Amino acid sequence: MLGIAAAVLFFIAFLINAADIATNDTFTSTNVMLIGLTVLALHTAGVGTGWGSRGRRR
Repeated sequence: MLGIAAAVLFFIAFLINAADIATNDTFTSTNVMLIGLTVLALHTAGVGTGWGSRGRRR
């Protein structure tokens, strides 16, 4: 799920950059891209996958 969120954030950053949309200082394409990279790093680390330390099943 976090991988899809990262892809959406990268696409929004691309649209902001390609269309040269004037945004405030918070939502620049670089900031959106960095948020996407953070979400992608969390996805790669395994956060939000639903596999927790629930104990061993026998």
